[in-house]
Amino acid sequence: MFFTPPKIIETTVFASIPENQLSANPRNEWTTTQPIGSPYESLIEGPSFDEHGNLYCVDVINGRIIKFDHKGVFSVLIKYDGWPNGLKFHKDGRIFIADYKNGIMVFDPVKNEIKPLLQRFQAERFKGVNDLFFAKNGDLYFTDQGLTGLQDPSGRLFRLKASGQLECLLSNIPSPNGLVMNLDETAIYLAVTRANSVWRVPLMLDGSVSKVGTFIQLSGGVGPDGLALDSEGRLAISHVGMGCVWIVDQTGEPIYRINSCKKKYTTNVAFGGVDNKTLYITESSTGTVITAKLDVPGKKMFSHQ
Repeated sequence: MFFTPPKIIETTVFASIPENQLSANPRNEWTTTQPIGSPYESLIEGPSFDEHGNLYCVDVINGRIIKFDHKGVFSVLIKYDGWPNGLKFHKDGRIFIADYKNGIMVFDPVKNEIKPLLQRFQAERFKGVNDLFFAKNGDLYFTDQGLTGLQDPSGRLFRLKASGQLECLLSNIPSPNGLVMNLDETAIYLAVTRANSVWRVPLMLDGSVSKVGTFIQLSGGVGPDGLALDSEGRLAISHVGMGCVWIVDQTGEPIYRINSCKKKYTTNVAFGGVDNKTLYITESSTGTVITAKLDVPGKKMFSHQ
């Protein structure tokens, strides 16, 4: 299958973690569990905006939640014993964290407190949760990635209903990562990193899933990580190792390739800015947030974004 070459969009640096705030220990606890060559000084992901335009991220390796204000000024909100991997705002202002070490956590930015919400499914601990997404009805979807891959395709997709019921929707995924729902919330786009693909996960009337298939098959790099949707239903795909973000339309045809002006560890994306048309991208290996200007605003989130 051949497509018209996507238009190239370049990026600029919005903000970076100061050098004196980066860990310099290549033998830290996180890095020794990851493939050789993985970033070791910091690993920022989970970009999400509050109602005042402040950008919140997690720093997995250093176990902290960080903030960049609208001018890019850096601050640490909290540091704790965890590996926070994903971050999303609840509509009530609380911050939900997918913590690889501890499960789903909740951070109260007013009290500056973080507490566990979910640590197990039934009696079993999670493999290592990665990312999360709130549906309009308050249901929370999240991925349980751990060290799964083609050698062990047992990663999982969960749904925590607003009622409190926890359900496992899929249990056969080789490295589930970022996720987002389509415009009418009838399906989930799911980044499957080690298969270098994005799956489409249709929802049934009873809430189950069926006829799961590949929406986008990528090649090269490491694989897709974070996902975001714009107001026209176009999907932004962070492609780790390729140093870019792809924008594809609702049929999966590539429209734009957004190139990193830093290194190639382009992990997560979020729409923000005054008109919500700026795409903020975490380049995790350097602790940097880069931006690109797009022609369509991001999908309005059901939170403080």
